[in-house]
Amino acid sequence: MARKVRGALLQATWTGDKESMIQKHEQYAHQAREQGAQFMLFQELFYGPYFCQVQDAKYYSYTELIPDGPTTKRMQSLARELGMVLVVPMYEEDSQTAGIYYNTAAVIDSDGTYLGKYRKTHIPHVKGFWEKFYFRPGNLGYPVFQTAVGKIGVYICYDRHFPEGARALGLNGAEIVLIPSATSRGLSEYLWRVEQVSHSLANGYFVGTINRVGVEKEIGDDDFYGQSYFVDPLGQFIGPVGSPHDEELIVRDLDLDMIEKVRQTWQFYRDRRPDQYDDLTRP
Repeated sequence: MARKVRGALLQATWTGDKESMIQKHEQYAHQAREQGAQFMLFQELFYGPYFCQVQDAKYYSYTELIPDGPTTKRMQSLARELGMVLVVPMYEEDSQTAGIYYNTAAVIDSDGTYLGKYRKTHIPHVKGFWEKFYFRPGNLGYPVFQTAVGKIGVYICYDRHFPEGARALGLNGAEIVLIPSATSRGLSEYLWRVEQVSHSLANGYFVGTINRVGVEKEIGDDDFYGQSYFVDPLGQFIGPVGSPHDEELIVRDLDLDMIEKVRQTWQFYRDRRPDQYDDLTRP
């Protein structure tokens, strides 16, 4: 029996406030379901602006508990209503220690069950990306979640520059890796069409990746360049890449049977030499 699933990505502009941003994503989730989508990824820190352009403690107010916060509960209800797997990136408050925050994505199954979360592992701290001011590095490893549509892993934005985690997700069984991002124009616009494609090729899985669009003027002048896409295990884009300027819902079909066929052709897992890689884990 063929394993074909339909996925959705939303590259969105900032509305100016949290509630309307959540409502926007809810509305697009309904549209995606109407188009037959079975899973959907929201963008990095989906209900807020990309506030890491500046260092300002007022943005700590965007934190929530996961899964016990109101937005996770709301997204569980949405997933249950639509019968759709949702991957929902949010700003997480540590449930045990006040003042400790993470850049996190919650994974919710199609029946509304909270399956777990991934915390962004690699945290940049350079002009325009002052993330260490806001986030502690993730400490949950590279989990893969068995969902109604297959095995899903998550990597977040700056993580994509590091092939080690992408490989770990493959070794942990990921069939689909979803990568939400907030990336502004510049050198990384070239890398955008290289790195995630390379992860799919090297690991024999599908990648779905989002970049937000537009200028969030209340925060800064960074222009986010969109161009969200799905890519298959052969490194081929599935349909057109998203707009570099406009808000867009991207819905594509993924044939998961391709994974086994590609891995039987390109035997990258069989031919790995982990006995030769000890130096890679040295500081």
